[in-house]
Amino acid sequence: QMQLAESGGGLAQAGGSLRLSCAASGRPFTRFSMGWFRSAPGKERVIVAAISHTGEATYYPDTVKGRFTISRDNVKDMVYLQMNSLRPEDTAVYYCGAVLGGIHTVAQPYDYWGQGTQVTVSS
Repeated sequence: QMQLAESGGGLAQAGGSLRLSCAASGRPFTRFSMGWFRSAPGKERVIVAAISHTGEATYYPDTVKGRFTISRDNVKDMVYLQMNSLRPEDTAVYYCGAVLGGIHTVAQPYDYWGQGTQVTVSS
């Protein structure tokens, strides 16, 4: 089993920034690609960023491209999401996920999930 623990959520004003962190433990971190997803009330979990197991490849949907940056530290077993130019529509619970092998841009293939951290952006 892999354990994932998110931190760094909170309240931000529109145009502001937040940095989310996800600490991984329990399985060899470098075997897993990592993703950040978000879920707003009544909506499905959707991807906001993903990074390959080596960190060489990343993916962003158009909704966050140019504003969000995913990174990972394979020594500390950490993955990060830097969120800039936040908008009220970014308000959601953000989840860190781990998937064995390559990047996946939908939630179903992911093997492990954290508990989530709330991000609220006020206008």
